Amino acid sequence: MADLIQKKLQGELEKYQQLQKDLSKSMAARQKLEAQLTENNIVKEELGLLDVTNTVYKLIGPVLVKQDMDEAKATVSKRLDYITGEIKRYELQMQESEKKAEQQREVLARLQQEYQRAQGKGTAKA
Repeated sequence: MADLIQKKLQGELEKYQQLQKDLSKSMAARQKLEAQLTENNIVKEELGLLDVTNTVYKLIGPVLVKQDMDEAKATVSKRLDYITGEIKRYELQMQESEKKAEQQREVLARLQQEYQRAQGKGTAKA
């Protein structure tokens, strides 16, 4: 009986560890997006300081290409919207992962108690 519970406990523990890995990946991706958000906000501020007489260049591969000011502002604005949406998506994903991890912890706790009881009964019989 105890061996069966131990195998089930091991399987549930592996599921929990996978949930933790997924949560860590989501956190890392979210941090990367936060850095991109900060960078793009700085670019937006810098573009706001320029007037129509200034020239804006866009780096495409190893080449700088002249770009229209309005087009540059629109591109940065769209990028900010996209990054903000992705951050929200990752936050929801992380909340779901945390809920699942909490449920998995509860399952593990119950199985550990069952295992300890089964071991206690096995020791009492011997």
